[in-house]
Amino acid sequence: MSPATWLAVAALALAAAPALAAPVAAPAYQAPKNEYGQPDLQGVWTNATLTEFERPADYGDRLVMTPEEVAKVEGANAKAMAEGNAPTDPKLKVTDLPYDCGRGFKGVDCGYNSGWVDPGSTVMRVHGEPRTSLITNPANGRVPPVLPGARERLRAMYGRFRAAFGRADNPETRALGERCLLSFGNSAGPVMLPLLYNNNYQIVQTRDEVAILVEMVHDVRIVRLGATHLPASMRPWLGDSIGHYEGQTLVVETTNFPPQQNFHGASENLKVTERFTRVAPGRILYQFTVEDPTVWAQPWGGEYEFAATKGPIYEYACHEGNYALRDILAGARAEEQQATAGAPPPPMPGSATGGGTQ
Repeated sequence: MSPATWLAVAALALAAAPALAAPVAAPAYQAPKNEYGQPDLQGVWTNATLTEFERPADYGDRLVMTPEEVAKVEGANAKAMAEGNAPTDPKLKVTDLPYDCGRGFKGVDCGYNSGWVDPGSTVMRVHGEPRTSLITNPANGRVPPVLPGARERLRAMYGRFRAAFGRADNPETRALGERCLLSFGNSAGPVMLPLLYNNNYQIVQTRDEVAILVEMVHDVRIVRLGATHLPASMRPWLGDSIGHYEGQTLVVETTNFPPQQNFHGASENLKVTERFTRVAPGRILYQFTVEDPTVWAQPWGGEYEFAATKGPIYEYACHEGNYALRDILAGARAEEQQATAGAPPPPMPGSATGGGTQ
């Protein structure tokens, strides 16, 4: 067969062959509806993850981990959990503990066994991608620097906080988590952040409200659907959350944060917008945007995915068996007694030094 004849036959064969179908994107997941016709977000969920809120500098502007990086992070955690499950030497002294044992533990906190923590065992995956941080905007995955005018204000605020925190003579100077008023480390949010343990949440929907039960400490956040915000003078714990549905997404806007619950230095003018979208039977995409024009030049935010977990959520019972705050205050009273030991008793009413009448 001559080259010309071969080309003609090939052209006829190609013309007769069926055309290749264009790739078709997989249909988007359609969340089930509840009895009110809303996208059903109900259930018990966890955001436990080894991925950090802010991106470590080693990753630069890279959003996705390599397989080798995933193996390193998850392998290191598995090793730490195994070591933490080993029996503790009863002769171990505080001075024998390492200064930094990972996961934010230092010094005496390194005495925790693995049974006391539950940070998860995997890095966070969003759309199947292993993420380097929960923050995705800005590109470096870190909270942006505060505005120059806000820097001095925040420095003064933290100075007052440091001066008050640590005082043991009044419970109101102690941390909110220590007083069992709010969860530790912004677990309840917003923004809802994972911690070393108790990273479980239960979502319950009604026609007019959405309730988010937070395992840590016992917080419950109520999202009022189709409502307007409270007056600026009313600032409840966890702020004032109102919401609405946009297709399959629950959109929640929270303002009116109390000053004690500042998020990275913002409270009075802080607005957090959250989006909850069920993207698979056992996954909820959680996206957040943080705004405060008096603290940051532009909004910033990120995303992660909640994973379904077996319930129920057990009661945290923050005060039950917790003698810490009582002992702290008792220690302050003992110090006061020692400071006044041997001092002359206070003058009686009516005395020459005490004033009053006989």
